[in-house]
Amino acid sequence: MKLLFLLFFIFASVKMVAQREQIQGKITNKSDVEGIHVMNLTSRYNTVTGIHGNFSIAVKEQDTLLFSSVNYVPKKVAISAEIIGKGILIETLDELVNQLDEVVLGPSLTGNLETDLKNIKTEKQLDFYDVGIPGFRGEPEEKIPNLVGQVITPLSVNLEGLYKYMSGYYKKLKIKRKWEAENNTVVTIINFYTPEFFEKAHKIPKDRLYDFLLFCIETSDIQTNFKKENYIAVLAVFEEKGYEYTNRLNEIELKKKE
Repeated sequence: MKLLFLLFFIFASVKMVAQREQIQGKITNKSDVEGIHVMNLTSRYNTVTGIHGNFSIAVKEQDTLLFSSVNYVPKKVAISAEIIGKGILIETLDELVNQLDEVVLGPSLTGNLETDLKNIKTEKQLDFYDVGIPGFRGEPEEKIPNLVGQVITPLSVNLEGLYKYMSGYYKKLKIKRKWEAENNTVVTIINFYTPEFFEKAHKIPKDRLYDFLLFCIETSDIQTNFKKENYIAVLAVFEEKGYEYTNRLNEIELKKKE
């Protein structure tokens, strides 16, 4: 009898520890606080912030939340006993700087006009239409060079490239392009399949569709498969992740009613 009681006590304790509790949160940035993706990396529960930066998500101690948006640097927050005790999490995110202040790096002038003119490099951007060839007319995407081999070589140092590495510019640029690519994929998928398809085929509410597709992108190869037009694999992801996602939505609704 004592053994059964002990086992029951241990089981109940483990269940209490493992149980997640709903906490309320808020992003305190002054603007662009709506639509920020909040994912529990431990449980894979996820949500998005409302118009005022508010959100609600299930957590337990030692879970890790990831805040991500195209406008902010991704941020991870470890859930502590103190946060669970208060039931509130307030965070401020660092803005993702799209462009650093301009840095002007010119040649060293000697005073000799003939020599200085040879050292000054001028570039005129080629417009394909100027030579009668249809081609790309927009702004070319900035390349992210390798530190050693392209920025630092045995014979020279690209000071502007080195500055951008040291300031974290290239790192932020990579993050920005990653989130822009994911958001573009989400919009393209929605236009391709329509919200009605997800609602009828996978029971994904329209107000949760954007969040669901971000969840698919972060937990599968759907982005690559959609780009390669491997639609069978894409539909398989919808089937698998749709079942998982709707189950979690139902669990959240049940907890709200308790």
